[in-house]
Amino acid sequence: MQKQEIEITILPDGRIEYTIKGVKGSACASISALLEQLGKVEETTNTGEYYEYGTESHVHIGSQ
Repeated sequence: MQKQEIEITILPDGRIEYTIKGVKGSACASISALLEQLGKVEETTNTGEYYEYGTESHVHIGSQ
């Protein structure tokens, strides 16, 4: 299985940039939606992996 990771950078002015790696296709959309709850989205750019065919994955967040 390919390694999946999220690279997060906090800029000096407080803005956050992140890159989702190892997730092909639109499967990263659910991960991105979760992170975008942290604040206002100024810009979105898809990486090359977004345009590759990949298996579907789901992210579920709940309380226990």
